[in-house]
Amino acid sequence: MTSHSTSSLLIKGGHLIDPAARIDAPMDVLLKDGRVAEVAPPYKIKGAAAENADRFDARGLIVAPGFIDLHVHLREPGQAHKETIATGTAAAAAGGFTSVCTMPNTVPVVDSVEWIEWLRQPERGAVVNVFGVAAATRASKGATLTDFRALHTAGAIAVSDDGKPILDDGLMREALVLGGELNFPVVQHAEDTRMTENCPMHAGARSFRLGLRGMTAAAEASIVERDVQLAMQIPNARLHVAHLSTADALKSVRRGKRAKARVTFEVTPHHFTLTDEDMCDYDSNYKMNPPLRSVSDREAILVALADGTVDAIATDHAPHAAHEKEMEFERAAFGITGLETALALAITRLHRGKRIPLARIVELFTAGPARCFDLRGRGSLVRGAFADVTVLDPNKKWTFDAAKSRSKSRNTPFDGWQLTGKVVATIVGGKIVYSA
Repeated sequence: MTSHSTSSLLIKGGHLIDPAARIDAPMDVLLKDGRVAEVAPPYKIKGAAAENADRFDARGLIVAPGFIDLHVHLREPGQAHKETIATGTAAAAAGGFTSVCTMPNTVPVVDSVEWIEWLRQPERGAVVNVFGVAAATRASKGATLTDFRALHTAGAIAVSDDGKPILDDGLMREALVLGGELNFPVVQHAEDTRMTENCPMHAGARSFRLGLRGMTAAAEASIVERDVQLAMQIPNARLHVAHLSTADALKSVRRGKRAKARVTFEVTPHHFTLTDEDMCDYDSNYKMNPPLRSVSDREAILVALADGTVDAIATDHAPHAAHEKEMEFERAAFGITGLETALALAITRLHRGKRIPLARIVELFTAGPARCFDLRGRGSLVRGAFADVTVLDPNKKWTFDAAKSRSKSRNTPFDGWQLTGKVVATIVGGKIVYSA
């Protein structure tokens, strides 16, 4: 890259994939003052702004709108031994994400205007955009709704008791009604915890062989079915199902979408890559919630990724300190890191393995998530949009080394995996925040 220390950046020679703008062609992109100033075929961008701009040579590379992760755990406030906003967003940038949506199950729970504002303060050290998802109920105890209106005004982009589903039918109805009035997504961790107590993995032949109690697929599907039914009944209700992992839950979501209910959902790279049969003995790096599911569940998710039903890929990046994972499987914490491997797993497993077009994969990281949470000005590189860009090499072969992760934590089943597809640069607000 050549530098003139300007507020403009010209990305030249790349192949732009922008599903929202229906562009899949060689294009140059000019960024100026934090926004997209111009998108045009090669060598067509002229004028003083282009002449004086810094240059980024994107020959042989894919240029895409900045990736958006709808579901991360940055662990602040209160759990900086696992991750901080600074370290988590550094990992996000390395994974090509220019925006992340951080979940509220921190200590204390992010259930107030003050905490939503705290997340966004410059002192947090974020290098990408951080959008707060606020708790749906006070302290996420499932008893009393938080002040949706005040949280929405303060900048929260959705509400969720992630990790603690709203089990009470009346309260979930109330949340969806209020969310509908405010055009505010209600994000549900789909798990009937009354059916999953002391269950550290999926219920199947593998759990039987390991002598572990298993979470049934019905524990997820029953909550999704109830929520979809409510969303179909309540005008303007916006339901987003987090990390959907089972074929039966997917059937409910498909019904809701056919009925034109405002139902969206995300899937994770670990759920479209692994199954419960991949779990090696009692390795807690394979322990997450929802758990790795059956082969048939994974196949159903792969079909939905290919046919356009899935709205977004989200990582559910869930860092833990080593001592929280290095214990008996039943007692170890749920969750894995995922920001730095998401794109490569999608290209390796979905594009190269299942022949899902690269444009569809880009959509799942950009336009899809932007629609789910109404992140206007993001998810596309149309003129006037925020200057958030992900540049990637879809053919780059590399090996993930967890020890070199920018996250504070190392809890991943993908350490040492050989992958294809690598982020080359991540640009936020027109500034390069990561370069390989």
